[in-house]
Amino acid sequence: MSGAYLGLFFAAFGAATLLPLQSEAVLVALLLSDRYWLWALLAVATFGNVLGSLLNWWLGRGIERFRDRRWFPVSPRHLEQARLHYQRYGHWSLLLSWLPVIGDPLTLVAGVMREPLGRFLLIVTLAKGARYGVLAVATLGWTG
Repeated sequence: MSGAYLGLFFAAFGAATLLPLQSEAVLVALLLSDRYWLWALLAVATFGNVLGSLLNWWLGRGIERFRDRRWFPVSPRHLEQARLHYQRYGHWSLLLSWLPVIGDPLTLVAGVMREPLGRFLLIVTLAKGARYGVLAVATLGWTG
């Protein structure tokens, strides 16, 4: 795997976790370089981003036991708000997993709420893949 594809994978993976990374900028730069296959870039970005979300889901499955620890990354109030939102809108709220700020915690809450893995992966893959696809169309359509 080329270093560019590997870099995109890690940027996409990290961006799907609670780390403040931007995989979109990496994808746009690689698209604009016109040196890489479009479908490979989309596949790598989507795969990395979904794996990062899967890590959040997995952490959510066991996170309850740590919620009172000082280092816990999510405040109890935010976790409860996310839980209530997820209970209200259910698994379809995962279609918003691509959004900045709310998407990553949403995938963590899906784990807390014991969302079935298969359905989680299907919805999150669709959402994240569509986001990268729209970004690619916008980038390549804009540059002609």
